[in-house]
Amino acid sequence: MRSLIQQLEQTARTLEPSPVRREAWDHLVQIYAHHFIDHIEQGKAYHFTENPAAGIPAYPFGEAPKPMEEVLQVLKENLHTAGINPASGGHLGYIPGGGIYPAALGDYLAAVTNQYAGIFFAGPGAVRIENMLLRWMCRLVGYPETALGNLASGGSIANLIAFVTARDFKKITSEKVRRSVIYLTGQVHHCVHKAIRIGGMAEAVVRNVPMDGHYRMDAGALEKMVAQDLAAGLNPFLVVASAGTTDTGAMDPLEKIGGICRQHDLWFHVDAAYGGFFLLADVDNPDGSTVKSAFKGIELSDSVAIDPHKGLFLAYGVGAVLIKNVKAQMASHYYRANYMQDADIASDELNPADLSPELTKHWRGLRLWLPLQLFGIQPFKAALEEKIWLCRYFYEEIQKSGFEAGPYPDLSVCIYRYVPERGDVNEFNLRLVEHVQRDGRIFVSSTTINGVVWLRLAVLSFRTHLREIDILLEVFKDGVGRLQ
Repeated sequence: MRSLIQQLEQTARTLEPSPVRREAWDHLVQIYAHHFIDHIEQGKAYHFTENPAAGIPAYPFGEAPKPMEEVLQVLKENLHTAGINPASGGHLGYIPGGGIYPAALGDYLAAVTNQYAGIFFAGPGAVRIENMLLRWMCRLVGYPETALGNLASGGSIANLIAFVTARDFKKITSEKVRRSVIYLTGQVHHCVHKAIRIGGMAEAVVRNVPMDGHYRMDAGALEKMVAQDLAAGLNPFLVVASAGTTDTGAMDPLEKIGGICRQHDLWFHVDAAYGGFFLLADVDNPDGSTVKSAFKGIELSDSVAIDPHKGLFLAYGVGAVLIKNVKAQMASHYYRANYMQDADIASDELNPADLSPELTKHWRGLRLWLPLQLFGIQPFKAALEEKIWLCRYFYEEIQKSGFEAGPYPDLSVCIYRYVPERGDVNEFNLRLVEHVQRDGRIFVSSTTINGVVWLRLAVLSFRTHLREIDILLEVFKDGVGRLQ
């Protein structure tokens, strides 16, 4: 048996490359990464292809190793020649991602050290870093020092954690689900509906609260609906507001909604996955208010979803849920197995694994902690303010080209469309989107609201500057001329 083990060990040890091989691999990967970054402005934001990424399945795994040069070439030929380039400053569709360089270094160090960030006993440094980041975000939204939450993979899981906590805290057991009421608008992100279903509340009563002309929740209508449901013997328990909707970037009236929730003892959740970090921005509005003032009332909420991989320009894979009542969060998510008895040590830090569905989790915190330490907060603040002004600039300039615009942007998303003299307006605008996407330098997306197709501008990439906005304006001008 010893002989067999020793033979296997010789092969298994190849998983620990020599210093020379590590250095060679690192060098090749760095060349690849730096070339990608250095030439990103010359590349496209979107690639139309007939059979995208066909080379991936044509390059199967095998028993024998392959050279790094060959593997990287396959990636180069298949990753950057099809679909959206999310790292491009020309990515102005959906809600753009980020990709600041130190975040990649943080992920690299997290993977190399393989620190475990679920239990303080196992990884005290990693847990302290994640909880430190959560407390910073809690202070940003005005939560008390006793609040915490969890670093999740994104807004979808963040919202799910919050809803499950609300469900359990409000004692929405199976026999109460059909009488319990959730209030939201038609503009909530689709992951909210998924979280309601996955969280066992698919049979709850879901009310679509009317919106005003800016696609914001009508707080007066909400108050009436809650009163009517109480009078009917139903059990209102959860209100989901948006701090920056995906379609239009609209900010619901958080302070008014928070007051209604407090009056009727409802769990108040704010989905600020896209918009939350605009709390850092100091920008005045044309009406004399400020961007920050639109967030007034977020401190009244019981939970908030906020995505660092959006508003702090990180690569995909790190969102956050912030929850005031940590005891309620732990009651919903805590579980301890016998084999983990050694991990039950006294600590001033809560375990992330006790506050979410995840036990095994990637150490997400380092990809945020490292950039904040290296850059400081000021560049993030400046970039967020720049995105607001770029959206406003586009909003004004696109109307000079004959486009119809939707509501004045609350943050960095706006909607607009072109109304041709003849033909189907919706169909024309879909063709206009395709024209932009086929050009490829900029990527934009569309949406449909009340049967009307609108084009969307979503400015959030840290690489988006005036150059990209001006290119888009030129492409639209060309498209209108060609398609009419």
